This record gives sequence, C-alpha cells and structure tokens, in this order.
Amino acid sequence: MTRTRMTAEERSEEVLRAAISAFAESGYAATKTDEIARRAGVSQPYVIRLFGTKQQLFLAVLDRVCGRIEDLFRAGATQAEPDASPKDRLDTLGSHFGEYFLTERELPRVFLQGIAAAAEPAIGECIRENFGRLYILAKELTGASTSEVRRFFATGMLLIDLTALGVTELEAETPPWAAEILENLGEDGI
Repeated sequence: MTRTRMTAEERSEEVLRAAISAFAESGYAATKTDEIARRAGVSQPYVIRLFGTKQQLFLAVLDRVCGRIEDLFRAGATQAEPDASPKDRLDTLGSHFGEYFLTERELPRVFLQGIAAAAEPAIGECIRENFGRLYILAKELTGASTSEVRRFFATGMLLIDLTALGVTELEAETPPWAAEILENLGEDGI
C-alpha cells in the first residue's frame, strides 16, 4: 500500500485541527505543543516550525474559530428574505449559528478559552478584535439596532456557555434548569 505524502498546507491544516481539539479540552495554558504534535501525527519541532510559538498557534486557532462564526453569519444573511426586518435577519443569523457552530462541540469551547486567556496581551487583542469584527458584521448584515445586536450577542454567549457545559437540547438529558433557559430562546433574539 502506498501512502500519499501530504502537502505542507494539508499538514498545517491537520495541526490546526489537532490544536482546536487540544485547546478545547485543556485550554491555552495547560495545552502542550507536544500533545498537539502527537494528535496531528507530527513532531513537536514541526509544529513550532509551522506556527512559531504555542501562542501563535493559539492565535491561528482563534482566528479559525472566529472565521467560522463570520462564515456562518454571512451564510445566514444570504438565507434571509430580502425584505426581512432586522430582527428576522438576526433570527436567521442565529439559527444558522446554532445549527452549525454550536454542533461543532470544540469551537464554542475554544472561543471561551480565548476569552479566558485574554489577560495575555496578544490573545486579548486577538479575541477583542475578532469579537468586535463579529459584532460589526452582525449589525451590517442585519441593519439591526445596537440594542438588538447586543441582545443577539448576549443570547449567543449564553448558548456558547451552555454548549461548553454540555447542557443544550443537543444532549440526551438536559437538566431542568437548562431546559427552562432554552425554552423559547428564539423569541429572545437568537
């Protein structure tokens, strides 16, 4: 059996996927590049050669995760009716976000890890920049007011928290308190 050799771009993509998984599980501080290399099937020096430092790899992971949210917002915006109200446009973005981002279990956890590690200057700058870009994008795509977009993001962060906790309706047994929070959530702005 012959193995095809991966290109550097394919290998880099594999390392990013392994890093998303590792950072989602252990967070920024506790994750070692050795573990990421093991998951990706490469050497630790190769990970460093591709990304520089663990921090640079984490920044690339955060950009990837936030880029995924941006892609979902844009895709959701194309599904909104042309004459839809700003609230309906936000609902469409929220549905798309919930249907895809929240089901990709590791992504919400990595997003929260980015917020948790924001005391590190470069990470804080990255997560703030990405969060701000997503906020502005949601306003631009929907024409919604500041208060509508603020409620949309507050609800989205609540869903990210619940997903990271493993207590969404996607779980086999949602605790009663989580079910109560999730009940009719769409009516509140996402």
